[in-house]
Amino acid sequence: MKVKSLGVLAALLSLLSLPVYAHTGIGAVHGWLDGVLHPLIGIDHLLVMLAVGLWAAMRGGRSLWLLPTAFLTAMGAGAGLSLLGVTVAAAESWVAVSVIASGLLVWRNTRMSAVLATALVAVFALAHGYVHALELTDGTDALAYSAGFLLTTAVLHGLGVAVGLLAAARLKMLGAGFGLVCAVVGLGFLAGA
Repeated sequence: MKVKSLGVLAALLSLLSLPVYAHTGIGAVHGWLDGVLHPLIGIDHLLVMLAVGLWAAMRGGRSLWLLPTAFLTAMGAGAGLSLLGVTVAAAESWVAVSVIASGLLVWRNTRMSAVLATALVAVFALAHGYVHALELTDGTDALAYSAGFLLTTAVLHGLGVAVGLLAAARLKMLGAGFGLVCAVVGLGFLAGA
């Protein structure tokens, strides 16, 4: 019965996500406050940040700090590549894939080595940092925007970890439901990319 309810919820969310494009480039981005707010209003970023934190909690041990730290570091590197003018092909598609993949990792509570888990999270982060830096306009304080963006990202990771640790008794069910939502929304992004 619960699986059926999750399927209905996922189908409804996928209908909502089809017209959404992760990063439209619409609107001026100016500084710190824009950086703080964007991860909260960009559903792709919100889902992946929470998923990384939740997966870190599911993995436990050093993953609690390793996965969020790797994400933050690689996201900064991705933004740096963008600001340097390096072209990353199909970056929006990579972001959509990161939503799908992070959802599947949480849904299935995927087990793998810490090295591989960290590498996957870093690839997700590189794409997110790259596309978010593409949104910066000429008048933007890139350093302030990045600081705000990294702060909110760290808070979202922490929230995912906290929810995972507090819901330890129901973590498998929580992970399955949240992971499925991420995967469906990511498929919607990919379909629109």
